[in-house]
Amino acid sequence: MTETEANSEPVERPAGIEVIRKYLAALDDRPGVYRMLNDQGEVLYVGKARSLRKRVRNYASSTGHSRRIELVVEQTASMMFLTTETETEALLLEQNLIKQLKPRYNVLLRDDKSFPGIMLTTAHKFPQIRKHRGRRSEKGSYFGPFASPASVNRTLKQLQRVFLLRSCSDSVLDSRSRPCLLHQIQRCSAPCVGLITENAYADLVQDAERFLSGKSSRIQAELATQMKAASESLEFERAASLRDRIKALTQIQSAQNVNPRTVDAADVVAVHFEGGKSCVQVFFIRAHQNWGNHAYFPRTGSWADETEILEAFLVQFYSNKQPPRQVILSHHLASAETVGDLLSKHRGGRVKLTVPVRGEKAALVAGALRNARDALAMKLAESQTQVRLLQGLGEFLQLEAPPRRVEVYDNSHVQGAHQIGAMIVSGPEGFQKSGYRKFTIRNRTGKAGDDYAMMREVLGRRFNRLMEADPDRRGGEWPDLVLIDGGAGHVSAACEALAATGAHDIPLAGVAKGRQRNAGLEEFHLPGGRVAALRQDSPILYFVQRIRDEAHRFAIGAHRARRAKSMVASPLAEIPGVGPRRKAALMTHFGSAQAVARAGLDDLKSVNGISDALAETIYRHFQPADHG
Repeated sequence: MTETEANSEPVERPAGIEVIRKYLAALDDRPGVYRMLNDQGEVLYVGKARSLRKRVRNYASSTGHSRRIELVVEQTASMMFLTTETETEALLLEQNLIKQLKPRYNVLLRDDKSFPGIMLTTAHKFPQIRKHRGRRSEKGSYFGPFASPASVNRTLKQLQRVFLLRSCSDSVLDSRSRPCLLHQIQRCSAPCVGLITENAYADLVQDAERFLSGKSSRIQAELATQMKAASESLEFERAASLRDRIKALTQIQSAQNVNPRTVDAADVVAVHFEGGKSCVQVFFIRAHQNWGNHAYFPRTGSWADETEILEAFLVQFYSNKQPPRQVILSHHLASAETVGDLLSKHRGGRVKLTVPVRGEKAALVAGALRNARDALAMKLAESQTQVRLLQGLGEFLQLEAPPRRVEVYDNSHVQGAHQIGAMIVSGPEGFQKSGYRKFTIRNRTGKAGDDYAMMREVLGRRFNRLMEADPDRRGGEWPDLVLIDGGAGHVSAACEALAATGAHDIPLAGVAKGRQRNAGLEEFHLPGGRVAALRQDSPILYFVQRIRDEAHRFAIGAHRARRAKSMVASPLAEIPGVGPRRKAALMTHFGSAQAVARAGLDDLKSVNGISDALAETIYRHFQPADHG
């Protein structure tokens, strides 16, 4: 592909249409991607075209544009072009650039995380069943996606009761000498100690795969036959076990809400647009079962229509997920063939896009649209409330304008150990979790547990990074207000850190719990030693408490995760020159890290792969007193 750019800066900038018209002579009919930039070099809009010349000619016309496109054209000072071989390649490149540049007038999917699923491994003779998220690089059978981790956990729990498959890792399985608790509560057949044969276990695995593939009624019928036979043979304990397995199967099916009869595997995607905002609902249908739904609220690029929102959503949503064979849509796409080709490429097989008008598929779309409409109404109500709260907070703190991005900072540690700083972000649409940040405290100068030093370090690192990345503050990462958990001393330390980075003009306030340390008696400490308070029944105070508690929750969670990781870390990892291979050799020879620590120098030298010099290093690490 090739790229051309024109960024001339005349003394008097011509109108946007005139700027766009100047590019027509240099363009051909090849497919590609174009960027429209303002006079400050910011990307306003990214688009793709089957023919760049025809698309730009449309923009050069003075009529027939929506209000959004009129705004883009008016502000355009220059354009950039990338030509591609195919329209599908242009579509993929367009969405990559949208994700990277986040243009103001494009539709942008804000949450494109992967979804959890269920995996049956095949590398071991006794396959493991477990939750899976991410790339499907390991050999095995994959089922999903599910809408949430909770739905996967619930289904896994019931599947273990029905099919008695192990959930432990291969290493745990191979090292056990007696059944674990899961066998005692009848959720595992205990292949680890030979309580089930390999063939019998393979039958259970086959049944689980059949069930997850939608053949549940046949399995239930077979279990019912076995239960009847066991009862007639007076094997009442086995009959009761089979009865419980049938009951668990029924519970899984009843938890799937709506189970379509004619749709085997599909995603149902519906968009509702209202008041400049949109909601996209995705329902996951797998094995004739509804495996849950998820609501998305993409940034709509200022009044984009449903077709454009849906098309942009599909390309971004499936950029890191494998699409099913069928995607059922609420609206027709302008580039349905191109989008279908791209999704087929991601899948490695044909993906069919369909917009049904009758039957069960249309009912599924109607349900998804209803959910999208209800979710958007709730989101709009929450957003309006959030805007009023931010406006009230701005007035209380005497800010020039209501804050649109509030960053809240908190620290967590236990007696100076495992120090963590945390930052959360809140705005008109609630918590912006993609903006959350964790900081591992380095604390090279202050003493461990010094909250003021921790606050100076966290804010210094955060705003130094902002100054490097966006010194002109044109992006959306600069906060309009910084809140910290603490009183006058914390505010003083924070002011020092902001001043040192050149961000002394950022509004700042500390939130302390007051003299009696009770919620509702919070005091706001402001630069210069000022102290202010809100009424105990003030909704603004409740709002501040909520975002402060979210920062505290995030900081505590990060601290606990780091502490847990350190508790299981091997002391061998701290020794220079001891990598995974030598660590394994030491563990194999001595049996444990504690035994390595107690070993003598000659014993260490006898380990295969450990040189005399490294043996000296290991010995000195654990016995420093012997080598003053």
